[in-house]
Amino acid sequence: MRVIAGKARRTLLKTPEGLDTRPTTDRIKETLFNILQGNLADSCFLDLFSGSGAIGIEALSRGASFAVFSDTSKAAVDCIKANIKATHMEGQAEVFQKDAISTIKAMEVAGKVFQIIFMDPPYDCGHEKIILQMLEQSNMIDEDTIIVVEASLATKFDYLEKSRFRVYREKEYKTNKHVFIEVIG
Repeated sequence: MRVIAGKARRTLLKTPEGLDTRPTTDRIKETLFNILQGNLADSCFLDLFSGSGAIGIEALSRGASFAVFSDTSKAAVDCIKANIKATHMEGQAEVFQKDAISTIKAMEVAGKVFQIIFMDPPYDCGHEKIILQMLEQSNMIDEDTIIVVEASLATKFDYLEKSRFRVYREKEYKTNKHVFIEVIG
């Protein structure tokens, strides 16, 4: 795995050992960032369920000003920190060994507002629904925030019809999809 574009282009990234993480392939990562590119410049980026940190690091490499990484696994957090150091982005990143909900609460208390929130929770467990419901009431999003959820192809987001969020794009791949959500109210 590597950084695809930007100031850290071609830097090789480590991935945590074992089967607890599903690294996003370079091809899918490239598609994701082609879609997000116009929103990255000087943005604050939140990477939940970070794994290796490859998504948040790619965002930093392509112009995000700051990224927050969150994962519960010590091995993943150690890997994220090593990857941030390898890309020389220590001053632009903060890493938490916490679950997504605890990280969101910490960011609310700190008064952080994110322009892009990316989450890649375990598939088909309902974590994204709980987090989206929490974000709907959060002070860390505004009308310019984009939320991207990586999910299984079977995951439904129809419950958002009764929320202040709207799915404005879905990009399907062979085994998963990215769902792009905007704030509408």
